[in-house]
Amino acid sequence: MTVSSLLHSRQRAAVAGGVGTRTIFAQQALNAELWDVDGKRFIDFAAGIAVNNTGHRNPVVMSAVAEQAERFTHTCFHVAPYEGYVKLAERLNALAPTGTENRTMLVTTGAEAVENAVKIARAYTGRAGIVAFSGAFHGRTMLGMALTGKVMPYKKNFGPFPADIYHAPFPNSYLGISTEDAIAGLERLFSADVDPERIAAFIVEPVQGEGGFNVAPKEFLVCLREIANRHGIVLIADEVQAGMARTGKMFGFEHAAVMPDLVTMAKGLAGGFPLSAVTGKAEIMNSAHPGGLGGTYAGNPLSVAAANAVLDVIESDKLCDRAAEVGRRITERLNAIASRQGMENIGEVRGLGAMVAFELVKDRQSKAAAPQIMNRIVAEAEERGLILLSCGTRLNVIRLLPPLTIEWEILEEGLDILEASIEAGCSSSTASPAA
Repeated sequence: MTVSSLLHSRQRAAVAGGVGTRTIFAQQALNAELWDVDGKRFIDFAAGIAVNNTGHRNPVVMSAVAEQAERFTHTCFHVAPYEGYVKLAERLNALAPTGTENRTMLVTTGAEAVENAVKIARAYTGRAGIVAFSGAFHGRTMLGMALTGKVMPYKKNFGPFPADIYHAPFPNSYLGISTEDAIAGLERLFSADVDPERIAAFIVEPVQGEGGFNVAPKEFLVCLREIANRHGIVLIADEVQAGMARTGKMFGFEHAAVMPDLVTMAKGLAGGFPLSAVTGKAEIMNSAHPGGLGGTYAGNPLSVAAANAVLDVIESDKLCDRAAEVGRRITERLNAIASRQGMENIGEVRGLGAMVAFELVKDRQSKAAAPQIMNRIVAEAEERGLILLSCGTRLNVIRLLPPLTIEWEILEEGLDILEASIEAGCSSSTASPAA
């Protein structure tokens, strides 16, 4: 029996069944490679779900954390503040694309950032309603689930959810939902369900994560900005997965040249250490009363040190440019595979920068989802030593999120494994059943 199988048995006996996991038990990792407890090597195209944008154990990040650990690990910022938090806030204020003076608060998880952004928007506007979008993912807390536009596995059996949350359509050109359709759906929401003067905020991802890597068209974000301005609605950019250079710019919204009012970030912010932030217009951020924002572990000193180092690495290693090149290489390979005879189960390749996905379908005419093929490809890749992630409201999309620091030869090796896995997974779907 392998060490992995023994640990899996212990996990079943000790860990709640609702905590879904894969079968890879990590032992060690470095940049874009991971080794399990049995010594098997994997190329990591997940990066902890876009957390390790700067790679596993980035030496700059590790050094900063070690240095901070020699001084102190926790005081609670509300009890004894520290310079690292202030420095990180200053840097995020300068980076967030709101077009004006900003302020920042730090918390621990993406869901916390989202909840605090909603709190701040409600305090600023004096309104309660929030509009999110179909296919969105904003966290696993009760409010996060209410905002999320995907039932499985996040919302099933966990309701009822908080009130005053509304969903409008998100554009999806592959499935025939245009920007015009989405905006018309929003206007119908305002005429049939809720007065826009009761809406505190729109919250939207520039590239939907769990929803299937659907990229928000520029014209859609431009329209949202205009509608928000017209009705006094706060526009929240959820950059938890798309931020920190992942799309080829620091924030995904920058591709559309649209300026949000508030920005939520987490995942890649601290290179594997738990940290999240809300950064936004000073007038809005300062609307909450003193003591209304924060938390015991909010802005943990070790995580803050890591985040300041991550920003250094993004700048010194030009990771925005590198993300664009990583994405170009992945997209070119996937499009080449999809163009070959027998690869008709690949319905679409899409993404922004190094946030790339492909959708698996039964055929390109019906566009019917093929989650079984997706599952086969993910399993085949894992067997061959490549870690992949799935996503999509139809559970039929594979997303690729390698570290932005991945060595070019490791990227190509991973793409070779991916190609072989796709060939095996798609050929199984067309094989004749045994007599």
